[in-house]
Amino acid sequence: MKIAVASQNRHTITEHAGRCRKFWIYQIAQNKILHKDLLELPKDQSFHESPPHAPHPLDDAQILIAGSMGQGLRQRLAMKGIIGLVTPETDPDQAVSAYLAGTLPIGIPEPHAHGGREHHHRHEGHGHH
Repeated sequence: MKIAVASQNRHTITEHAGRCRKFWIYQIAQNKILHKDLLELPKDQSFHESPPHAPHPLDDAQILIAGSMGQGLRQRLAMKGIIGLVTPETDPDQAVSAYLAGTLPIGIPEPHAHGGREHHHRHEGHGHH
């Protein structure tokens, strides 16, 4: 099994999975982490920039963990058989260990059109990294 964790700064879990270009890829066997590798994508391979039906370097992952992701990305992942998980956990290793233990806190899926008290942002040039 492969678990991908969005981590643009290589230290913490990234909020916006669609714009993220760095992912820790965890190889899992018998519910244990065998090793992890960093996958760095060019900008045109981020989910936000690449076509949804085209092959993607993360297509062989079964799980993608991020700090947030829009409904469009969730649907795109689901079409490829990947489960998108949103968590408040910020440490990639802790998140994967917690997922394997069945204790990963999962956020409520959010539609990408934020409303109410949630933060507002535009897609062009917003500063989340």
